[in-house]
Amino acid sequence: MDNVAVVVDDLAAATAFFIELGLELEGEAQVEGAVPDRMTGLDGVRSAIAMMRTPDGHSRLELTKFLAPAAVGGADAPAPNTLGLHRVMFAVDDLDDTVARLRGHGAELLGEVVQYEDAYRLCDLRGPSGIIVALAQRL
Repeated sequence: MDNVAVVVDDLAAATAFFIELGLELEGEAQVEGAVPDRMTGLDGVRSAIAMMRTPDGHSRLELTKFLAPAAVGGADAPAPNTLGLHRVMFAVDDLDDTVARLRGHGAELLGEVVQYEDAYRLCDLRGPSGIIVALAQRL
């Protein structure tokens, strides 16, 4: 897998959120022209992207803000059981500290922090643009 792309409405806020989570900003770019038009099947695509890299260097998250045509659809807060791409999960060393730091970027727990057997502490939270982010702390 090369990357997972997430369409956001506030690129700066989403970038800051994922930096707080521990991802590194790999680069930013403006994308437009025939290639993205043909790839997406849309006309007049113009977007700003921020490519984020996980600390281990193995995964990337592409944050995309469509400048034209404007992003469409999507509820502000889709339910966790909504069809389609559901969430992205990150392993963290300290779940409580991570949740506290992400709350400073507007994140809200969907439910509560739970423990799965003697293996993990887990939670789901909603981040920028309604993105559901899950956190897992191995015990």
